[in-house]
Amino acid sequence: MAFQEIPILDLALARDASTKPVFLQQLRDALLNVGFLYIENTGIEQALFDKVCDEGIRFFDLPEDEKLRIEMKNAKSFLGYSKLGNEITAFKADWREQLDLSTPHPLPEPDAPIYHNLLSPNQWPSAELMPSFRPVYEDYIRQMSDVSMIFTSLIAESLGLQPDAFDRFFDEAQQHKLKIVKYPDNGTGVGQGVGPHKDSMLTSYLLQASEVKGLQAQNTKGEWIDCPPIRETLVVAIGQGLEALTDGVCASTTHRVLSPEAGQGARFSIPFFQGVSYDAKFESMDVPDYVRGLRREILDREGGRRDDVEFTFVKGRWNHLGEATFANRCKSHPDVSERWYPDMLAKIRQQQAREAQEAQEAQAAHAA
Repeated sequence: MAFQEIPILDLALARDASTKPVFLQQLRDALLNVGFLYIENTGIEQALFDKVCDEGIRFFDLPEDEKLRIEMKNAKSFLGYSKLGNEITAFKADWREQLDLSTPHPLPEPDAPIYHNLLSPNQWPSAELMPSFRPVYEDYIRQMSDVSMIFTSLIAESLGLQPDAFDRFFDEAQQHKLKIVKYPDNGTGVGQGVGPHKDSMLTSYLLQASEVKGLQAQNTKGEWIDCPPIRETLVVAIGQGLEALTDGVCASTTHRVLSPEAGQGARFSIPFFQGVSYDAKFESMDVPDYVRGLRREILDREGGRRDDVEFTFVKGRWNHLGEATFANRCKSHPDVSERWYPDMLAKIRQQQAREAQEAQEAQAAHAA
């Protein structure tokens, strides 16, 4: 039966040897059946969550010229501020503004692969205007990096693998990313806060920074299930990278954000995206046969997967995870691509045009 609610898992159970087996069973069920879950007792103090939310919300009150000073298109890295309606998902503009940050990295060497441009320093708001912003977010990124790596080891154990099974897909100084997002409740673009999509990489962790609803996950029947804000939790989404590496055993679930209703006030959220080595190649893990069998049973029972969105990590199209990620960023942020990567953007648009033409021809043939 397709899921009708999002499970809540208590990480405290994983820290106790007597309750860890129960937690691993709950986690495996969530991975195979849902691909979306809440976690509580993360190990991060609520006081830090509150500071992260407060500083993130205050960022959007900065003067427009200060936000544009660190605009995303100023750099090749796709890090920085993105104006309202600037990001594209499912071929439509998302009605949100945001700031993208990551774990710090120096600029890549000139002869590095083009996708290494994603590894770069952050663009920070003025320390004079927001003196606490950078230290709070650097602390949060560090702590969330630890949480994500611990959680990935628990995923491995829940699938019958060794805790370090995914370690070879991480760099020694692994880049993780974070967004601070505002979804306004007014304007011409209200409706699609962010369109239907699946997160990239392995796992992502959403801190819902306000009480306004909007996040929804799609089950295998195509129904949209609400994921309301729950204090002292993070929402975990399984990424396409994990689905690819487990050969489809772990579900990467389509989700979206609806714009707040008029007069409700803005919605704020702060997703953290666990990184993976951009130089890693596509290969499947040796997930035990009995776990693969459980996944097949679920798919058979529910009539197969419902996929309304493009899968980023298509085997055979890209050699490295970084290439797929880079192309996805070019597609999502055409203003950055037009400035720094016009050739890549042209290729993407040509491919999109071909795919649209093929879809029209297939639809016409079916109608005939």
